[in-house]
Amino acid sequence: MKSSHLAPLFALALTIEGFAMPTTLFVAPNGTADNPGTAAHPLAGLAAARDRIRALRQAENATAPVTVVVAGGTYSLTEPVVFEPQDGQVRYVAKPGETPVFSGSRTIAGFTARPDGLWQTRVPEVAAGDWYFEQLFVNGRRARRARYPDQQEMTTIKSIREEVIVQGKNERMAQEARQFVELHEADFALLAQLTPEAIGDVQLVAFHKWDNTRRRLESIDPTTRQVVIHGAGMKAWNPLKEGTRFYLENFPGALNEPGEWYLGRDGVLLYQPQPGETLDGTDFQAPVTEHLVRVQGTREERVASLAFEGLEFAFTGYQTPPRGFGPVQAAQSIDAVIMANHAENLLIENCTLRGLSRYAVWFHEGCQRGAVVSCRILDGGAGGVRIGPAGIPADERDRTGECLVDNTLMQSLGHIFPCAVGVWIGHSPDNTVSHNEICDLYYTAISVGWRWGYGESLAKRNRIVFNYLHDIFGRLSDMGGVYTLGPSEGTVIANNVIHDVDCHSYGGWGLYTDEGTSHLVMENNLVYRTKTGAFHQHYGKENIIRNNIFAYSRLQQIQATRVEPHTSFTLERNIVIFNEGTLLRGPWQKLNTVMRNNCYWHDGDGTCEFDGLAFADWQTKGHDAGSIIADPQFADPRNLDFTLSPDSPVRALGFQPFDPKQAGLRR
Repeated sequence: MKSSHLAPLFALALTIEGFAMPTTLFVAPNGTADNPGTAAHPLAGLAAARDRIRALRQAENATAPVTVVVAGGTYSLTEPVVFEPQDGQVRYVAKPGETPVFSGSRTIAGFTARPDGLWQTRVPEVAAGDWYFEQLFVNGRRARRARYPDQQEMTTIKSIREEVIVQGKNERMAQEARQFVELHEADFALLAQLTPEAIGDVQLVAFHKWDNTRRRLESIDPTTRQVVIHGAGMKAWNPLKEGTRFYLENFPGALNEPGEWYLGRDGVLLYQPQPGETLDGTDFQAPVTEHLVRVQGTREERVASLAFEGLEFAFTGYQTPPRGFGPVQAAQSIDAVIMANHAENLLIENCTLRGLSRYAVWFHEGCQRGAVVSCRILDGGAGGVRIGPAGIPADERDRTGECLVDNTLMQSLGHIFPCAVGVWIGHSPDNTVSHNEICDLYYTAISVGWRWGYGESLAKRNRIVFNYLHDIFGRLSDMGGVYTLGPSEGTVIANNVIHDVDCHSYGGWGLYTDEGTSHLVMENNLVYRTKTGAFHQHYGKENIIRNNIFAYSRLQQIQATRVEPHTSFTLERNIVIFNEGTLLRGPWQKLNTVMRNNCYWHDGDGTCEFDGLAFADWQTKGHDAGSIIADPQFADPRNLDFTLSPDSPVRALGFQPFDPKQAGLRR
């Protein structure tokens, strides 16, 4: 599907009198950099086409639009292709009916079967110290590095202490420190026989609250059953501690399940095949680059009107740095495989991005009207799309806004950084996230805003509409289908369907207005089967929560946390139906809220209580004027048919029916 607001930029091939430059060039896997770029004699890839266009434009002193037709096949990249201001006004489009794949990997071959059932090969570049990789893709899927415990299981820290090396400016967190992590006896036994060289490649991956930590082992101490990790100091508000869940990754003793692999520094790569896999029919791809495309303009001149259509970008890597990956909400420190700075009207349409190590796309600084439309983002190491920077730029030319993420599937994310999100909007206004499906991840589906409290925020007038957000797994805590932060004037979150949001210990919410969220509207959303509530406000100001259907949360239905002197939110014309847990959680009799014209219904043997009060007493205290306890008369709510009957009592409350089937990908 074409992006209507960008299509005019590429609709016409200009005809200029006396202009000899071709308006169409061709690229194919068998092309060369010296070919003229005709259909019969194509160029070799994106970089070759870019360079040819640069040369032709310089010779002709012209900047007319060009279309580059890319034939199907695999194009191997060892470094990202960089596009600069002179490279705009170009469409890179797949040849009709064909799929060009730009791969950041190389094939690993030479496997033989060992008597113990493992497959083995030797990678000379690894043995020579010239290459190492932490990801492997087998027949197009991400293979699992050997880990203990297996599958999705985890063990726990027995005890931990920290020694500060460099304190730094932040008194709550050391700039550099060592942590001494005591393991349980059975867990430590697997490491005891490793050589010091092998120990250095073992990684500890911990899950705590909304974060994850990934650290290399520095050493082990058999006398205390401690492993030593080294990096930034632990954050006082979210440290590793006794009972923190973790697993260990990448050592030979953990290689015991089909689909797992292990790579030693001697270059020996081991793989345990899955049923049905054969030596001659299995493809192994190991990444050689971490990024595939960089669009790099300047404050003075953006890259304008660059488009990628129908292409596939696949298989990139991530190398854990010596001090590891420290906990940071939303994996904010991780960039994207396609990075854009100072670009306008950058279009990524009908593309597939899979097997990635980082976020897929980031419209970072100085980007205007970027768009990801009708794409598929699959099997991600981090999340899907990021918009804007994490801080407010001092120079307005560095500000990003008016971007679009539309009709895109984002599935199976967070394999390296579980704390990553599907779509992240930082300090950026006027963006639209619409008709996407985001599922199978570990943290938040859509995160909007990056200001804790009531200070300045640029995340205003964003539209999060008609998205289908579901199946957020319970490995972390404090998350939501849609999560917001900071002042949000003009932001609308509407017509989304959100369900099956789980969490480890707390905070599996559907709609979550966190610290300082203010002046936004959440309406016409269907939220069901969350763990800790369909809606939760930590603290914020004058938000409007109206005309939503909140159904069948497990522990409580609606939650609020902080009492503030201003009106925190207005809850009106909502339907709340449940059959387990409580209706409300929090200091509701003290909260400054407006509640009116809501319908509550316990679809079971229980009753509706309001912070320990019967409904009549609750209303006598001034709450919920005009609200009712009544069966809303859905068609079949337990089977998720929330169609309202014509004589439903909620119609008299002013509730406006909406169609949840409109959410998600356009059919």
